[in-house]
Amino acid sequence: MILASRSPQRRAILEQLGFEFEVVVPDVEELEDGDPREMVVENALRKMRAVPGDFVLGVDTTVVVDGVSYGKPADEAEARATLELLSGRTHEVWSGIALDGRTAAACTEVTFRRLGEGLIEWYLDSGEWRDRAGGYAIQGRGAALVERIDGDYWNVVGLPVPTLLDLLA
Repeated sequence: MILASRSPQRRAILEQLGFEFEVVVPDVEELEDGDPREMVVENALRKMRAVPGDFVLGVDTTVVVDGVSYGKPADEAEARATLELLSGRTHEVWSGIALDGRTAAACTEVTFRRLGEGLIEWYLDSGEWRDRAGGYAIQGRGAALVERIDGDYWNVVGLPVPTLLDLLA
């Protein structure tokens, strides 16, 4: 398998599952707006198609609040604004998968605790928000921000495992 992604989280999940794969980072222009399901599936397809070879896996993830997608924050100020928006609310994490032309999508609902200024500062100071859709990593310090999830935990980390396994079946 070829993983068309630079995400260390996706690599770690595939390694944990025992998959043999190589990583090729695609150079693609990603959609940032539109229907979340369609957007992440199209971005996953673009990544898959940008990498030559057989059995190529493309994945894309976004955080959605009130129908608006939030990808990776550009800077700390944007990360702060996103965390403040997510505070005390439920949001959706959408992932699209493309594997050899077949596609699927997964959605998980995540509810954040009410985040005080001290908790936000502590999290931003960690730097963990960098390169994370929605500005947080649930598998790291970001776990302290989360009150509950409904759906696939691995989807929030970056690769919806049940959805991947369904595509492989």
